Amino acid sequence: MKRSTILFLIAFMFSCASRNEEVIEVFSIESIHTFAEPNVKFGEPYLFTSPKGKVYLSWIEVEEEINYLKYSQLFDGEWSPPIQIASGSDWFVNWADYPQLAAFEDGTLIAFFLVKNGKGTFSYDIKTTVSQNGLDWSDPMVIHDDGTQTEHGFGSMFPWGNDMLITWLDGRNTQEGSHDHANHNGHAGQMNLRAAILTNEGVKLDEWLLDDRVCDCCQTAIILFENSPMVFFRDRSHQEVRDIGMIRFVDNTWQETQPVYNDFWKVEGCPVNGPRAASFGNTSAVVWYTGVNGKSEVKVSFIQSGESTFDKPIKIDLGKTIGRVDIALLDEETAVVSWMEGSNIYLREVNVNGVTAKPILIASSSEKRSSGFPQLTIDDETIVLAWSDDSGDDPVIKTAKIKVR
Repeated sequence: MKRSTILFLIAFMFSCASRNEEVIEVFSIESIHTFAEPNVKFGEPYLFTSPKGKVYLSWIEVEEEINYLKYSQLFDGEWSPPIQIASGSDWFVNWADYPQLAAFEDGTLIAFFLVKNGKGTFSYDIKTTVSQNGLDWSDPMVIHDDGTQTEHGFGSMFPWGNDMLITWLDGRNTQEGSHDHANHNGHAGQMNLRAAILTNEGVKLDEWLLDDRVCDCCQTAIILFENSPMVFFRDRSHQEVRDIGMIRFVDNTWQETQPVYNDFWKVEGCPVNGPRAASFGNTSAVVWYTGVNGKSEVKVSFIQSGESTFDKPIKIDLGKTIGRVDIALLDEETAVVSWMEGSNIYLREVNVNGVTAKPILIASSSEKRSSGFPQLTIDDETIVLAWSDDSGDDPVIKTAKIKVR
């Protein structure tokens, strides 16, 4: 796989809503690989670093109306040959609701993808599959057991002890066929947030209802905070305030939903822009998008062990953001955040004390839905990014390593 190292000097002036912010950085981007083949559409990349520090990339290839979920592992700065996890012609493939791959503490791999379960546009199930050796995958299993032809998606996975915690948005209480990603007033009921625990053999041990009224199509996120799960999602009040909520598992019980921060963003439709979160040692952080008062912003907030609430959020965008965020922690004091401003993908370091480094322009894609959500993870002290580029005839996935220190 061809690699190249490019040295960039980027100097831009941006007129923000409240200030001009200069973007000047000298840094090295090492292109790892572009996943591309003639007449094949590549999309929905997802990055994950395992408990043992192994970096994985999963994605979907679409060829002749067949979907293929594949993955690769990063070895010595290069992606291994792709391995197929599953395939099908009846999948639900969506720019914002992407499959994921994760690893148990013992190295067992688990993946989930979405399969249609009815005639409704948004009628689909989450199916999970596990692999002990990374090559042979178990028969896919539907994670939920309600049997309704409704939406089940926007999942997250995170290893918890020897097991795997998975969360998802569950539409079992919604009317079939009424789901609309712009206006949800036709719902007979509300979208729920649910969670389950799986063994490394894919067996479900338990399932919980975490929140019975949440935003319909925003991604969820999971971290371990003080060795217990903390789940993030976009909440939904009866007044249509859709701020980021969190739920913690404390003393063997899931607590009530608490706001990460009260933006008081009232919006009638789902913004399709969920939170992402990360942990390192005694520090955790969450990043999210908000459009309160018609002003689009990306914010980051930290929490330290022993604390019960998140710190005051830090604004990190340039004034014209469309969100699509991700985050990782370099250490207990520093987070690195990715987000989009129009078609541009940016990266920025943020310190727990509120100091922000100058933003770095990583690449350009497009504002179209097909450009998806850029992904971010950490490989030792190197930042690894993956994103969709739909500027050509067929969408491709690009990956790169960035050293900013």
